[in-house]
Amino acid sequence: QVQLVESGGGLVQAGGSLRVSCKASGLTFRDYDMAWFRQAPGKEREFVAAISMIPRFTNYADSVKGRSTISRDNAKNTVDLQMNSLKPEDTAVYYCAAGQLMSTRVESYRYWGQGTRVTVSS
Repeated sequence: QVQLVESGGGLVQAGGSLRVSCKASGLTFRDYDMAWFRQAPGKEREFVAAISMIPRFTNYADSVKGRSTISRDNAKNTVDLQMNSLKPEDTAVYYCAAGQLMSTRVESYRYWGQGTRVTVSS
């Protein structure tokens, strides 16, 4: 059974930093592209960042580019998202996803975690 378990969410002040992590099990982690999406209240789930199977390629949404870094450790089956200079508009539930096409589309990812909530106060 594939499981993606996110951790690291919480409450942070605007301008602060937060690192969310995802631990994968039940799949051959190195065979999957990994991504982070987020969903704010009343809004659709949106792409945040992705990293290729072999961590050579990354992609970021314009809204987080320059403020966030996605990384993965294939030995530990983990993917992290470091977020800096956080803004209130970054408030959302952050989801980890695994797929075999590095994409910005929700439909491209087969497995999803339950999410971790990030709240940025102004």
